[in-house]
Amino acid sequence: MKALRLAAVLAPAVLLSGCISFGPDAPPFLLTLTPDQAVQAGTVRTGNPVNALIVNVPSTPQTLNVTRIPVTSGSGTVTYLTDANWTDKPARLFKNLLVETISARGRLVLNEEAASGKSQDILAGELVRFGIDEPSRQAIVTFDAVRQLPGDRVETQRFSATRPVYEIKPGPAGEALNGAANEVAQAVASWIAG
Repeated sequence: MKALRLAAVLAPAVLLSGCISFGPDAPPFLLTLTPDQAVQAGTVRTGNPVNALIVNVPSTPQTLNVTRIPVTSGSGTVTYLTDANWTDKPARLFKNLLVETISARGRLVLNEEAASGKSQDILAGELVRFGIDEPSRQAIVTFDAVRQLPGDRVETQRFSATRPVYEIKPGPAGEALNGAANEVAQAVASWIAG
């Protein structure tokens, strides 16, 4: 009987394993951004959608419209780090990091659908750099923030952070970019709260 129960539990996992495959060319590293500040489980926020903040996916240059890590050489040429991919495009990962970091500081953040078009506080912008500078061995994250406020006001500010990369390989590069992205996200959260 015990063997029959074990077989019933394992059968779906075995069947599912045949459905999920990254293929023979799957990258050995799939990287993501993890927030230094996160909303705690059970946290409740209430408020009027008019006062909520909406965070849009930032625009990017074409070099960042992929799931790869760009490496810029001294001559300005861009190559991509081999054997490493992001789990999503950098702009989406960065947007999610912004939402989590800003929310962790107590701000009500909604998507456009949940705000029903009522919010007049919108954070957008461009993720200008999100990669490795080979000559300086630095991970660089630069975000040009654009905030639309009530009364047709607009505020802009550039945020940038760097982290040293001791080796231009997937693990160290991903760790350095994660650190720089979190520094930028925290600076943006402070700007929003200010």
